[in-house]
Amino acid sequence: MSVTAEKKQEIIKDNATAKGDTGSPEVQVAILTERIRNLTEHFKDHHKDNHSRRGLLKMVNKRRSLLAYLKKTDLQRYNALIQKLGLRK
Repeated sequence: MSVTAEKKQEIIKDNATAKGDTGSPEVQVAILTERIRNLTEHFKDHHKDNHSRRGLLKMVNKRRSLLAYLKKTDLQRYNALIQKLGLRK
């Protein structure tokens, strides 16, 4: 259900803007997206798990805030990230 350490390092490496970058909006959004996808799979079997659903909603809202910030500050990076992660259709 959670993102493994190896998977997290891979996501960080793929989305980092510089060496050692773990806090940029791109990295944070990518990690949140992976966690959201994992939880979405979890809810296919456990549809009554409301405690985890609350955490999912918090993650979705955090991702939305980070994407809004990135869109406001650097539209080109925002569009590249949306394309890369397959968000928004």
